[in-house]
Amino acid sequence: MFRFANPEYLYFLIAVPALLLFFLYGIYSRKRKLRRIGDLPLLKGLMPDVSIKRQILKFVLVMLALICLVIVMARPQMGMNVDSKERNGIEMVVALDVSNSMMATDVAPHRIDKAKMLVSNMADKLTNDKIALVVFAGQAFIQLPITSDFVSAKMFLDAISPNMVPSQGTNLGEAIHLSMNSFTNQKNVQRAIVVITDGEDQAEDAESAAEEAAKKGIHIYVLGIGSPKGSTIPVSNGGALRDKKGNIVITKLNEDMCNKIATAGRGAYIHVDNSNIAQERLYYELNKLEKAALGTTVYSDYAEQFQIFALLALILLVIDALVLERKIGYFRRYKFFKNYAK
Repeated sequence: MFRFANPEYLYFLIAVPALLLFFLYGIYSRKRKLRRIGDLPLLKGLMPDVSIKRQILKFVLVMLALICLVIVMARPQMGMNVDSKERNGIEMVVALDVSNSMMATDVAPHRIDKAKMLVSNMADKLTNDKIALVVFAGQAFIQLPITSDFVSAKMFLDAISPNMVPSQGTNLGEAIHLSMNSFTNQKNVQRAIVVITDGEDQAEDAESAAEEAAKKGIHIYVLGIGSPKGSTIPVSNGGALRDKKGNIVITKLNEDMCNKIATAGRGAYIHVDNSNIAQERLYYELNKLEKAALGTTVYSDYAEQFQIFALLALILLVIDALVLERKIGYFRRYKFFKNYAK
């Protein structure tokens, strides 16, 4: 199988026809100026060393060398063999709170961005597992169905914001129920739900939902993000969010709620602050889960093929350097190229 490792460099080939047009225009312009000076056959005798064929040859050599160098940058590769490897991992659903309270800045830069960075870093380590993304506030939605494509997971993660869920609030129970239904039907696979929230639950059924998940063998890990002391919620006009009575809203991390959900879900509660301790702790907890076969990944070994194009470019440039635009010395008597102009 043939491919280019960096196909984006092939766009540089657009410069070749542009340079060709400039070159042809240069020949046309030079010929038109010569006609203004005098008769071309007469000027031919006054310029016996000029050879348009040599100029064309040098241009072609340089263009071919340029094409070869662009191909070198694009890194042509050829598949040599195919191998398969069994993937052993777990299935995990990340349920991310996107309520307005997650915009609080008691965790830098603010709670939701810290949560997204944590999930992104975790995705870089759990490459053999499967992941799904659920977002929730007053309601819960599947942002990304369960997949082993962690590149796509990080792209969907970047798009998450509080604006994507119209119903505000924090319905942890619905988020856990939706997460439970987001796993595959594969048997003998360890499953985990990672809930990232500030714990300000308003539905009050999260603990029973966690107990239901535990009965199905699903472990729930709650990452409580924020400060128990509380923080204001910044708004776009530079002030702080206020309630209907005009009072400034203070959002506090509800660690008691987070601990109850994690205990009911037979997992662990982890406090997220401005350090990396929470990330390391979560990775440690997930590594305790037994890995199971999640399928087979096919790998292809590709051999680099750019060397021949690099050598060809070098040969073309050497030939270009040896070919002169004018006939000189001993070689004048030999007509390797026809003289310019008719």
